[in-house]
Amino acid sequence: MELWILVTLLAAAFQTLRFTLQKVLRMGALSTVGATFARFAYSAPLVTLALSAYLAVTGGGLPATGALFWAYALAGGTAQVLATACVVALFGARNFAVGITFKKTEVVQTAVVGVALLGERISWAAFAAILLGLFGVRLLSAAPGEVVRGWRRLANRAAALGLGSGFLFAISSVCYRGATLEVASEDPLLRAGVTLAAVTAAQMIGMAFYLRAREPGQLAAVWGARRVALWVGLSSMAGSFCWFLAFTLQTAALVKAVGQVELIFSLAITVLVFRERVSRTELAGIALLSASVVSLVLVA
Repeated sequence: MELWILVTLLAAAFQTLRFTLQKVLRMGALSTVGATFARFAYSAPLVTLALSAYLAVTGGGLPATGALFWAYALAGGTAQVLATACVVALFGARNFAVGITFKKTEVVQTAVVGVALLGERISWAAFAAILLGLFGVRLLSAAPGEVVRGWRRLANRAAALGLGSGFLFAISSVCYRGATLEVASEDPLLRAGVTLAAVTAAQMIGMAFYLRAREPGQLAAVWGARRVALWVGLSSMAGSFCWFLAFTLQTAALVKAVGQVELIFSLAITVLVFRERVSRTELAGIALLSASVVSLVLVA
């Protein structure tokens, strides 16, 4: 097995582990926002330490950043927080595998956002993949036991949260790319590290102020849940590192295609850990959306 494939599998596994732990936190004493904050609270210090270590080893200093960098970074960070909150909230509305699959519409929606914001052209093959994904979303969007005909299946809370998370993740990806381009350095590792450190620190501080004002008890609850929340931070950082390493070894399209194994991991977690049942309709929807995502990243 080639190294990039192994690293991608590890990245998908770490990401699935993070979402699993966040669902455990959400099922316990933490609210949706509290479980979302746990990820950033325990990963931001780790990212800062990693960046400091990299600077110490390379002997370099922090590169200059301007106002446009912070505009992109803060916009992307806000979108990511809202998207993560949508995913965590979705776990309470639908089962784990379906929640992760809805999150995967990020890939499909990124293509649409690219057309709307950047004027990028989509091939007919990519357009067909998007349509296939829409049919998958249609199958997944019906609430358990609900009998709804046609596209009215999309008119429920689970569909709104899932599609909303995908859209917000797409926005954050575009903003993060813009932020990295504004870092005054030719070193891609340093540019990514500076952006990640700035974003996670801002997310941690911003969410801490929000929780202090709106849900003050959640700050203590996040600290009280540190035995699990710390692993959320560690798995988040490990997953991000593995994704980046995989992208340095192989093209992003192939990495993303292999990364869809996360859907299989999440399905296994659903059945083996949370003891939740997956219907045949949901399996069909997962299969269609997975085929759409894989097709899109290969033809885009």
